[in-house]
Amino acid sequence: MTAGYTAADVARAVDEAADPDRVAVLRSFFKTGPGEYGEGDVFVGVSVPKSRAIAGRFAALPISEIETLLASAVHEHRFVALVIANNAMAKAGKTRARDRAAEAAQRELVDMYLTAVRGGRVNNWDLVDVSAENILGPWLLERPRGLLGELAQADSLWERRVALLSTFAFIKAGDASTTFELCERLLDDRRDLIQKALGWMLREVGKRIDRALLTGFLDEHAQDMGRTALSYATEHLEPTTRAAYRAQR
Repeated sequence: MTAGYTAADVARAVDEAADPDRVAVLRSFFKTGPGEYGEGDVFVGVSVPKSRAIAGRFAALPISEIETLLASAVHEHRFVALVIANNAMAKAGKTRARDRAAEAAQRELVDMYLTAVRGGRVNNWDLVDVSAENILGPWLLERPRGLLGELAQADSLWERRVALLSTFAFIKAGDASTTFELCERLLDDRRDLIQKALGWMLREVGKRIDRALLTGFLDEHAQDMGRTALSYATEHLEPTTRAAYRAQR
């Protein structure tokens, strides 16, 4: 695909792939009812594989058009926009060391993403999870990470989850320090989607870096962790070890 395509072209492709029979299920799954975390979000009924395929077709969509697509009221439009942004971020990252224009493109993508996050457009767990580690994570890998501390203190559930999920990129690079720092800050946050993200990231530290790092964190903090976070964090430990930590609750 060439760069001549627009956000409207992508939105049309998404809408053409829609299955109205899926809408009710998606609304329920992503908690769009009154008072729920996804209240009022709009779905047209497109599966994740189809959404990713559409994103691949429009991989050369200009950043300005990605931004326009992110402003859509339709959840799947925003999902596709984020996958396109992920791919653009990765592509620019491959040439960034040799190309200042590529670094500038990454910065523009990050700024666009933060605007969308703070503007409430990245407003469900799938949107956060598909994007944070692929956009903010790589950008901050070799930069100061104070931004994540700011996001972790935000009133928005989604900004706090973005902070935690961004550290997945660091974990994959062998660095658990920021994950531990944010987990300590958010230890008392009992929102279910923060509990799950916190426990998930801790589990990944033990799985991908060093189990001793995970158990060291748990030795210090297990008694203060929420039940959900502790359950996720200990999922891959031996049954007796897992039971001992969970008994501290």
